[in-house]
Amino acid sequence: MLQAWHSTGKPEVSTENKPIPLVLASQSPRRLDLLAQIGVTPDAVLPADLDETPKKAELPRDLAKRLAQAKAGQVAQERPDAVVLGADTVVACGRRILPKAETRDEALACLELLSGRRHRVHGGVCIIHNGTAKVRHVMTHVGFKRLSRDEIAWYLESGEWQGKAGGYAIQGRAAACVDLVNGSYSNVVGLPLYETAQMLWNAGVRAS
Repeated sequence: MLQAWHSTGKPEVSTENKPIPLVLASQSPRRLDLLAQIGVTPDAVLPADLDETPKKAELPRDLAKRLAQAKAGQVAQERPDAVVLGADTVVACGRRILPKAETRDEALACLELLSGRRHRVHGGVCIIHNGTAKVRHVMTHVGFKRLSRDEIAWYLESGEWQGKAGGYAIQGRAAACVDLVNGSYSNVVGLPLYETAQMLWNAGVRAS
């Protein structure tokens, strides 16, 4: 069973070894909360500054992986001494990539598209340690009930859609709109915990 985690170097080392610092390459409070759920507290949070625009004809899964690795890679240049964790979440209907809604109109368009339909949430996770990058992709199927105009307006009033992939936060009011989650729930929130936990373990991150 996984316990509370902390960086302690390789799996079997003496307590005299200096712990390996863990750096999160994200400013997302959701990812910090998710890491705390499995007992992980990063030693530092250094958000990457990237252009997250999809490339022409780029698939959602490829975008999630590329951005996760780019975030981790940018921060790893500043902190080569650390285990660096980068992640990204992409919401897509088919191959159509939905934006991380910044305006009410963007969120409205997302909700109207998602209403009564199934979509996919692609999570990319990258860990860079000692110059080596490990990248994982996780996909979750999510379904929305058919939303009335009043329900959409009620959700938009919350403001929790701001900056969220696909214009919704499943851990908030959007939970009342979701009728299907097939796969990793934490992936939809912002970080697939099972896969992330295994990657951290393999990088030498241990219980405190």
